[in-house]
Amino acid sequence: MHYTGTIWRPPYEADSLLLEVTAGCTHHACKFCTLYKDLPFRFRMTPLEDVEADLREAQMLLNDPMGKLSARLLGLPESGGAKRVFLVGANPFVLSFSRLEAIAELIRTYLPSCRTIGCFARVTDAAAKTDGELRRLRELGYDGISIGVETGDGESLAFMNKGYRPEDIVEQAARLDGAGISYRFMYLAGLPGAGRCGEGAEASARIFNQTRPQLIGSSMLTVFPASGLYGELQAGRWQEAGELEKLGELRRLVELLDIPVLFATLGASNAVWVQGRLPEDREKLLAALDEACRERSEAELRHYRTHLPHL
Repeated sequence: MHYTGTIWRPPYEADSLLLEVTAGCTHHACKFCTLYKDLPFRFRMTPLEDVEADLREAQMLLNDPMGKLSARLLGLPESGGAKRVFLVGANPFVLSFSRLEAIAELIRTYLPSCRTIGCFARVTDAAAKTDGELRRLRELGYDGISIGVETGDGESLAFMNKGYRPEDIVEQAARLDGAGISYRFMYLAGLPGAGRCGEGAEASARIFNQTRPQLIGSSMLTVFPASGLYGELQAGRWQEAGELEKLGELRRLVELLDIPVLFATLGASNAVWVQGRLPEDREKLLAALDEACRERSEAELRHYRTHLPHL
């Protein structure tokens, strides 16, 4: 299988077949992000012949008769083939409709068991496709797209160079809804900075309440020295929020969300893990966050943050 640099996937894609169709990020300008700093280029499309070679290899491995025999002898369930493929790279959904169509057709040829295709996306990636193209992509299996919205706070989006406005989140989410493509939002607590996290949560809730994500998965901001945001911090143009303020941001967001959605803190950037479905688990989530704020000190949480390896 062809993989370039560090491979990133959401925790909930652990059972998906990871297929590289891009490497790097087309935007590559978010001040907080260092995920693709290990690549010697900004963005690259994987040649279709490499994609096909990887699918051929996956087909061979998934249909290995010795593996099936061993599973039968051990009383283990035999693999029914890959049910889901996750396209790796920062935002494969940016690829043209024809390219995404060709990739889906290759997946269908080599992995006929595959039911859905997921990937990371930027909010702007859907904007370049017509409504008809989005509907056709859903027919081809694209579903459960993970969108790095980060926040619905306009000031934070602009300062962090995200390249879109809060209203763009609402507009493109509605277009995905219309096409029948489900999506998950990736949220990043702490982006508004010191003293603004509550305000940022309120702005985010106003935006998210106009959308229909399956999941809002929250990570927590860590400012790494390789990031552009670290330079802003050193220059005094931005101040990092404390860890308890970041938890307070999550609490305020959970308090104000009034859409049916799974909310969870995802990944190692979170020192506090919570998960529940809104609105039914709201009080449980709020109680868990309140307990964390009571039981965990700022110093303890900060120690966790400063000792995180690069994410």
